[in-house]
Amino acid sequence: MSADATICPLWPDPSPAPVDDETLVARYGRADSPRLRMNFVTSIDGAVSVDGYSAGLSGVPDKRVFALLRMLCDALLVAAGTLRQEGYRALRLDPRRRAWRRAHGLTDYPTLVVVSASLDLDPHQAAFADAPVRPVVLTRDGPPIPSGLAEVAEVVRCGVAEVDLAAGLAVLRERGLDQVLCEGGPRLFGALTTADLVDEVCLSVAPLLAGPGAGRITAGDPSPVRGLPLRHVLLAGDGTLMLRYARE
Repeated sequence: MSADATICPLWPDPSPAPVDDETLVARYGRADSPRLRMNFVTSIDGAVSVDGYSAGLSGVPDKRVFALLRMLCDALLVAAGTLRQEGYRALRLDPRRRAWRRAHGLTDYPTLVVVSASLDLDPHQAAFADAPVRPVVLTRDGPPIPSGLAEVAEVVRCGVAEVDLAAGLAVLRERGLDQVLCEGGPRLFGALTTADLVDEVCLSVAPLLAGPGAGRITAGDPSPVRGLPLRHVLLAGDGTLMLRYARE
């Protein structure tokens, strides 16, 4: 893909003029009420990864929006499997984005929130060990807390046989973490969809055909179909389409 980082509006107000970061913030801004926003990148044929990693689908413009969405959120929600597979590092922002957050009454950094039914987590992973804000782990009753994990994260039990995602989100909102950004993976996306907890989906479609073999952006048991209105379409200089769907 091209390294062109420009992004232009395509719908509902098309313009050949590239948008700046301030305009992007306005288009993706924070909601007035609690919101769960999903962010995914996919190939034209629906693959969620190339060679096992989403980075193979993400060009410069997608990374630009990816960083902006992290800047806007109160909490970043991710499944333990995705945390391990993608090798998540500490959730840090650059000085400019930290300054933006402070100017808008937010803490310097969002809180990392990990969903894990088994607590198969490595407390030495940088996402925990180097975190600027103590991460939260949402789990279910039963699994013992691994040695060292309690020193680097707060473990919250919500659910018996499985993690109760609605209860977990309620815990976050009680702490003022209203704007939640979820980066997957597919099974967590599927579970959130089944529970009707998804308020918004930001989907980047990379101009690539990944072919068979890779997983898709959602996984799990079938669930009822739900509508989600399209809010905007942006076109990146590298050919990536950026779609935003959201409830009223």
